Parts: sequence; C-alpha cells; structure tokens
Amino acid sequence: MQPLESQLDGVRRLIRECLYATSLGPVIPDLGKLVGSGKMLRSRLAMLIGTAAGTDHDVLEHAAASIELIHGASLLHDDVIDGASLRRGEPSFWTERGTSGAILLGDLFYCRAIGLVGNVSGGALMPVLVEKAGEMCDAESEQELLLRGKEATWEQCVSIARRKTGSLFAFVGYAAGGKDETLCRALEEAAYAVGTAYQIADDLLDVSGNDELAGKTLGTDRKREKVTAASVSPEGSAEEVIDEMLALSIGLLEPWGPVGDAWNTFLNTEIRPAVARFTGALDISSIA
Repeated sequence: MQPLESQLDGVRRLIRECLYATSLGPVIPDLGKLVGSGKMLRSRLAMLIGTAAGTDHDVLEHAAASIELIHGASLLHDDVIDGASLRRGEPSFWTERGTSGAILLGDLFYCRAIGLVGNVSGGALMPVLVEKAGEMCDAESEQELLLRGKEATWEQCVSIARRKTGSLFAFVGYAAGGKDETLCRALEEAAYAVGTAYQIADDLLDVSGNDELAGKTLGTDRKREKVTAASVSPEGSAEEVIDEMLALSIGLLEPWGPVGDAWNTFLNTEIRPAVARFTGALDISSIA
C-alpha cells in the first residue's frame, strides 16, 4: 500500500494531466495553487477509507481528483461573490486575473471533473458527482438568493452546511465504498456528517478568526448578511453540535471494523485538528 502522501501526489498528477489537456495547458504551472494545494481533506478521506475498504485505487484517484476540481471551482466562484482578496495566504485569483477569468476557469474545472469520473467504473460515479455538485450549488443559491439578510432557523443553517460542504465529502465517501452499496451509503452519510461539522466550524472561523492565520479573507459572511451557522444560536453550543456529528459518523461505520478504524484515524489526524484550529480551544478529544 502506498503512503498517503504518495497517493495524494498521484491525485495532483492526475489533476495536472487533466488540465494540461485543455487550451490552458501553457499556463497551468501558474495556476498550481488553485487546486490540489490545500489540505485536500476530501482526497485524504477517499484514499484512507477507500484503501481500507479495498476499493480500486484508480477509482479512488479519479474520484479524489474530480472532487478537488469541484472544490477548487467553488472557491474561485466564492471569492468573486464575497469579494475576498486572500486565499491560501496569497491574492485571490480574481484580484489578479479578473472576475471573468475566475468564473470561466471555475466552469472549466467543473467540466473536467465530470469528465474524470466518466473514465472509471463505466461512468457509474458520474450521476453521483453531478447530484452532489448540484446540492452544493443549490445550497449556495438558497443562501444568496433566498436567505441573505433575513432571519433563519438553526435547522436551515445546518441544511445549508450539509449541502454546501457535506455534499462534496459525501461524494468521496460514497466512492470509497467501492462495489459494496451498503457500505457506500453508510460512508456517504458519515461523510455528510463530517462535512457539515467542518462547515459549521468554518462558519465560526469567519466571525472570530484572523485573516493572516487562516490564510483567507474572513468576515465576508457578516458584511454580506449571509446566513450561516455563526449567525444563529443552536440549543447548546455549536461546538456541541460538531461533537455530536462526529460521534454520529463513527456510529454509522461500527459494522465495518477495518473501515471504522480507518475512519477514526481520519477524524483524529485530519478533521479534529482542522476543527480545533477553526474553533480555538475546542476539546473534542473525548469522542472515542
């Protein structure tokens, strides 16, 4: 079994090959920080969990590369919408190449992502990817066109977080299950829970974090009157909700020993540290 970092290098290589095949091939080296350069949490989930489940490596690599492209596209578009000038510690793409360039490049990323999953498993993952990407767009549209500047319930905020971020985690969770449909569905729901928790933590970061430490422009949600988990108080605290969602994801995978063990590793090494950075001194170590 390849080390995780070697597997991620393979995902990055596939992304580069995919983009080099477009008319933008000559400038791809200049675009390296736009996709496959962040934490790659979704790819890490695919590789760690999919390997434990015995899923074909080629399928995992293509699924991971496609979701990194979808995620990269969403960031390109989000920075334009929010007027965010900083991304991953550097100027946002639109500030240097213009809003038109950012929108068009994001669209290209979406199309190449769909093409990638069409090349494995007889295209079986393509409708799943389209469904999850559609959920993300639906949530973002609701957030912008229906809820911005209005009162919202906690349930609405969680629904936005689940579809906006949980959906992309859910795609790689489903893909990681391979040919076992029952496992695919369990991983899909567990990944929804983790992605939702991650988005809630990110919402908290936007209102209380530091731009320099976060590596991106913060405070845009409040400025634009965007409804997020940070703008509505749940019963208890948001941190408690995050804890509950992570615990839920663990329970869903108890019937699959090795996969459940890999899931715990993913939470302990990737998700919990990220959430803790977002929320400050949040203690979620008590979750088994």
